[in-house]
Amino acid sequence: MLRIFRHYCSAPALFLCACETTAVALALYAAASVLLPADVASGRLIAAAIVPAVVNAVLMFGMGLYDPPHVANFRRALPRLIACLCIGAPFLGRTLSIDSPGEVRPVFYLVWTMLVIACIVLARMVATPIARTGFSPRRVVVVGAGRLAAEIEQLMARAHSRTEVVGYVALPSEAPEVPEARLKSGAESLLDVARASGAKEIVVAAEDRRGMPLQPLLDARMEGVAVTSFLSFWERETRRVNLRVLDPSWLIYSDGFHIGTATNAVLKRALDIVASLLLLVLTLPTLLLAALAVKLDGPGPVLYRQERVGRGGQIFHIAKFRTMRVDAEQGSGPQWASVDDPRVTRVGRFLRRMRIDELPQILNVLKGEMSFVGPRPERPHFVRHLAAEIPFYAERHRVRPGITGWAQINYPYGASLEDAREKLSYDLYYIKNFSFLFDLLIILSTAKAVFLDGGGR
Repeated sequence: MLRIFRHYCSAPALFLCACETTAVALALYAAASVLLPADVASGRLIAAAIVPAVVNAVLMFGMGLYDPPHVANFRRALPRLIACLCIGAPFLGRTLSIDSPGEVRPVFYLVWTMLVIACIVLARMVATPIARTGFSPRRVVVVGAGRLAAEIEQLMARAHSRTEVVGYVALPSEAPEVPEARLKSGAESLLDVARASGAKEIVVAAEDRRGMPLQPLLDARMEGVAVTSFLSFWERETRRVNLRVLDPSWLIYSDGFHIGTATNAVLKRALDIVASLLLLVLTLPTLLLAALAVKLDGPGPVLYRQERVGRGGQIFHIAKFRTMRVDAEQGSGPQWASVDDPRVTRVGRFLRRMRIDELPQILNVLKGEMSFVGPRPERPHFVRHLAAEIPFYAERHRVRPGITGWAQINYPYGASLEDAREKLSYDLYYIKNFSFLFDLLIILSTAKAVFLDGGGR
């Protein structure tokens, strides 16, 4: 894993992305040199190649085209690639009109599309085997063999990871919960175990670190072997925070939590306004049709306003298209929505599946009550309950809630205490590792989820 703009990314995926982007840029430069007039400056030709190549790479990353299933099966990836080319068309049009502003020859689009697809096919044929064999797994030794070590063993068994756990060094204070064959001999020093296994990292997964000898860890660290805590290792491998063992000291001393700095606050607010206005313009016909459908579907208001908890615990009223009957909570009080909820109307079911019911929240974003990206806002009734049951739940209110977020694109719609706990693990990861580009990635991934993965809940 490599950390790019505070977000953990797969090294082979980044290598493949770099190869494809380079191939596309070189092909477009060659095509532009032939198709465009000879008097066009070389700097403008370079821009005509690099801009669409980089935009296409960002869109491909956001569309999940560097996830293992889409790297291995190009036929499966082709619809998403075509979607990327369609979204990136305005950038292409700008670069191709440098010889005659405002005019773009249709043949250029065709040539560009064929070139991009050909380059990506060729790059994947050449670079994918290199990425698989050229990036050796990161070998680690785990100190500890108890419950936390067992969690790592289970995680590595089901995760698509480039990390390989070569063994576990048991501590006298723990009863081993990992397979005996995976235990390393305690006769050797920790440094010798790491060297003999070819490990470059030691992960400390001891439940109780009080009384644990520090000299073996210090010896290994001074010899260039990385030493990582269980929580940091889990965060890197899963892109979420492990709430079961989370303690305040890790949050205090670990890197991150830059979302409140002046620069990031300005950038985030600018992205909120631009993205909201753009989405409002693009979805205006959808908004009008949705409002008409809700009105015709049955009695009641088109928009539904509901109390939610925002930044700093402040209460605000969220705006949504009404998707439930008017008497949905009459006599029962606040309830979580569930799959196939009988209270949902026919039109409401479709609006929820396509997430159209969320679009009026653009108004909350423009008013500054919400952000485009952030934790989903909850109702005060549920917040009081969840904050009492889940440690650190209130920390999600350090930032503005969002229309979409890291939890929404990684975890299915949930309506239980355990679901809230799982989503909090993603929310804390987002707050800790926020960056402007991370927000862009989440927005692109949300578009992928809506248009290519069958919508929302």
